[in-house]
Amino acid sequence: MVELQTPQLNAIFHALGDATRRQMLHDLVNGERTVSQLAEPFEISLAAASKHIKALEHAGLIRREVRGRTHLCRLNPGPLASAHQWLSFYERFWTERLDVLERLLREEDARKSSTPKKETTNE
Repeated sequence: MVELQTPQLNAIFHALGDATRRQMLHDLVNGERTVSQLAEPFEISLAAASKHIKALEHAGLIRREVRGRTHLCRLNPGPLASAHQWLSFYERFWTERLDVLERLLREEDARKSSTPKKETTNE
């Protein structure tokens, strides 16, 4: 059974709900980055970048390590598994519904093919 109301799942979807944060996660796939490196592709301040990073940290999607004055961020993909599990439930739901629709459409096509066509005459 998929848990619908878990604080972590809520935080994950909140974090993934923003394009900037999704891009930051994508950038971290290639290895750790500093806050400055994560902010660089966007026209945002370091303070704004830090808020995005905090949302990702709160969701458990990244880990931040402080080395002196440098904050290094790295991807923590584990929590994405619970989001994937939640989405998979709905993937199965829609796959089943679409399979039923496909079957019904094929049956309808087969009925139409097997029904003799009426000839029309112009009088």
